[in-house]
Amino acid sequence: MNAPWKSGPQGRDNFAAFLCDEASLEILRPVAAEMGWAPEKCCKGGLRNAVQSLSITSSPNILMVDLSESGDPLTDINSLAEVCEPGTVVIAVGQVNDVRLYRDLLGSGIHDYLLKPLSPGHLRDSLIQAQAIFSAPRHQESHSDKKHVSTAVIGTRGGCGASTIATSLAWLFSTEPKLATALLDLDIHFGTGALTLDLEPGRGLTDAIENPSRIDGLFIERAMIRANENLSLLSAEAPIGAPLLTDGAAFLQLEEEFRQAFEMTVIDLPRNMLINFPHLLADVNVCVVVTELTLAAARDTIRVLSWLKTNVAHAQPIVVANKVQPQIFEISRADFEASIERKVDFAVAYDLKSATQAAKLGQTFAEANKATKTGAALRELAQAVQSSGNADAEAHPPKPEVKKSLLGKIDIKAMLAKKTAKTTVPA
Repeated sequence: MNAPWKSGPQGRDNFAAFLCDEASLEILRPVAAEMGWAPEKCCKGGLRNAVQSLSITSSPNILMVDLSESGDPLTDINSLAEVCEPGTVVIAVGQVNDVRLYRDLLGSGIHDYLLKPLSPGHLRDSLIQAQAIFSAPRHQESHSDKKHVSTAVIGTRGGCGASTIATSLAWLFSTEPKLATALLDLDIHFGTGALTLDLEPGRGLTDAIENPSRIDGLFIERAMIRANENLSLLSAEAPIGAPLLTDGAAFLQLEEEFRQAFEMTVIDLPRNMLINFPHLLADVNVCVVVTELTLAAARDTIRVLSWLKTNVAHAQPIVVANKVQPQIFEISRADFEASIERKVDFAVAYDLKSATQAAKLGQTFAEANKATKTGAALRELAQAVQSSGNADAEAHPPKPEVKKSLLGKIDIKAMLAKKTAKTTVPA
């Protein structure tokens, strides 16, 4: 729940605690006084009391809650997140000594989890660490001078390997340049982003679609699943019987939050999204079009490139021929390029053995095959995407929205031109 890329809210209480038993409160109050906080902010009650209190008052900078009376701590923590303001650092206290619960709580955004009975030393250390978050440089401030690059990976045909390319690019961005990277898998029902990274997809993306108004920095931190130190994933495995009912507002809001929180965004974009939500590519810098050397793929590559040229002219297209086999192809590379009337920028060889190894290891293709020729081709693609994206971001920086006045909405030049045309007498 602590949002490290947002500055801490001002004008709020520094600390509040809700603990179930008096013994824990007797240990906490002297430590809180040492930290310079009012002991009366240490209240009797558990997580339910905290939710009720914070629903009508502002959240403190540091909040300590007791989970001892909670039957389902993770679900209750989510209810707490709905009333906590962005920037609140939450420390949980409980009686269950379970490593899995500890990891799940940290994954949900909790700063720390302390076991009862509490000790003054552990309490003091945890509170000092929580307080240090507000004095440390913020993520957004430290990267404010860096450009954000957004990349959409689009497969022209099902099974051409667009998701493999997308997950590999995201992993490469997060490891070799070590850039803060977000991977957004927009195949809501059959996405493989989480599966490729050996992760559980969670409900973050479906929650965002159902409640776009809740999307903010706090939501992003709680909903995204961390794959490594610099890579976070947002995906879903929605039930097949649950159709996607959205106008796309949630996707736009997610992209906006990603621009604030990350340096790179990789969107695994199913091609049908171009039809239903064309505005998703409004702020994309690079479009990686993944295809195969087949007749159907050539036809669809022509159509996708034409659509991009008409609707996303500002984005740099990169054509990648995937699963290329030297002697087995439906259309030769030369004929394919003649059909689409442009060169194929990168060709990734078909390597079944390497793909199988990556699946067994639960790793992206690029991670599992760093030393192969295919892995080298993916690294070259990642470098090209990064350089093209930086050039586009520099040439087309985000334009601030300017509110027009009533006079600003009237096209004065057009009116003058019409008047001149009526009064001009041809020679």
